[in-house]
Amino acid sequence: MDSVMDRIEATVAWLRQRRWAHLAVVNLRILIGFAFLPAGLKKILGEPFTDPGNRGPFHEFLHAFHATGHFYTFVGVVQLVAATLLMTQRFATAGAFLALPVTGAILAFCWSTAVVPTASVVTLMFAGLVGLALWDVERWRGVLDAPDAAPRAARASSPAPIDLRLWSLCGAAILAAYLATCLLSGGIYRPRGPAFDEPGFYVLMALPLFPIVTALIDRRRRARR
Repeated sequence: MDSVMDRIEATVAWLRQRRWAHLAVVNLRILIGFAFLPAGLKKILGEPFTDPGNRGPFHEFLHAFHATGHFYTFVGVVQLVAATLLMTQRFATAGAFLALPVTGAILAFCWSTAVVPTASVVTLMFAGLVGLALWDVERWRGVLDAPDAAPRAARASSPAPIDLRLWSLCGAAILAAYLATCLLSGGIYRPRGPAFDEPGFYVLMALPLFPIVTALIDRRRRARR
């Protein structure tokens, strides 16, 4: 076990010296966090995930899940908190560990009911969360040590090759923009296709520009140093 964890920690330490790896991590946090937003808000607002007339193991479970009431809302709150922690970067490790059991449960449910398209997407999300948890392995590895194990010497950390505060603002801006769009539209904004007559559609299409602009600003600031 120790040899496996040593290899993982060494690989992560190598990746942490690469700017592209940091960019991949911050964008993955935003992407997975954003994916949780509509699902979490829908549960908090008490909206069902499927039409009442739909039948089959997948839909019947969702009907029963919605009927639990407070538990349904609780899961939505957990998803929304995890999304916020992930997207705002600073407490992303906590967000990843909070999202992992929820995503794992959804993963098992989707594969057991043979909903392959949804299960495939959730599998990618789960793999991404595992990667995000491993990215901060040095923070939590001590939990796996024996009670009588000697304390580990901390690795010398070098400054991150990206401006994490700038990326925190990026995630917060995306979060605020989507929540404002939902508020102005009177519900969860999740268009099924092009909706050129709705202002919220253009806001949604502009959200991918936030990380692009952030990356350009970050790169320009680094070039000035």
